[in-house]
Amino acid sequence: MIPGVRLVVLGKQGAGKGTQCVRLSHHYVVPHVSTGDMLRGEVKSRSAIGVRAQTLMDQGELIPDDMVMEMVGARLSERDTMGRGFVLDGCPRTTSQAEALEKILYPFGLDLVVDLQVPTALVMKRLASRRVCVDCGSNYSTAAPPMANWTCDVCGGEVIQREDDTEEAIGRRLDLYEAETAPLIAWYTERDLMVGINGTGSPDAVTRRVVGAIDSRRRRERAES
Repeated sequence: MIPGVRLVVLGKQGAGKGTQCVRLSHHYVVPHVSTGDMLRGEVKSRSAIGVRAQTLMDQGELIPDDMVMEMVGARLSERDTMGRGFVLDGCPRTTSQAEALEKILYPFGLDLVVDLQVPTALVMKRLASRRVCVDCGSNYSTAAPPMANWTCDVCGGEVIQREDDTEEAIGRRLDLYEAETAPLIAWYTERDLMVGINGTGSPDAVTRRVVGAIDSRRRRERAES
């Protein structure tokens, strides 16, 4: 049986991060832990965190690090992630979150942090054609729509184009991502955990590159031990 993995996947919007996280979670038989999915679940269930998060979002505020890490810490303490591992999607976004994650995972840590690298022009094209389910957040596109009448194949919700998926808004989000993520990439590079992966090409090709990077790291660690 393929061993599990403790993996963080980074990537700008439109890089195919969500698709790769799902594929990698299936390959390594570990949970896909998405902070976006967790946050939507908390809001929908009207939990204490969900109510606080909804209030902040309604006010146009960002979700603070302590709230994000509270959710992540609780999820990573469950039996399934404590056993074989996880593919973590959407966290960390800052070095302070990375430091908090390091404490949560101690003494085991991460196997690798993958940065999916895709040219900005390609990302802009993907995002402009993107369509999203308003209920569960599943992604579609004009080239790959849901099976029936822009109704989500997963939950039956309405699939729409987001109001902020204009070229100008996308450009601002990508600039912000680059500015926020550069220190995080440097932080993980210093700890010899970061690997950049070419995110262009078919999903199968990208998955093979990520799996190959993980296999290479494991071979290196066995040789050094």
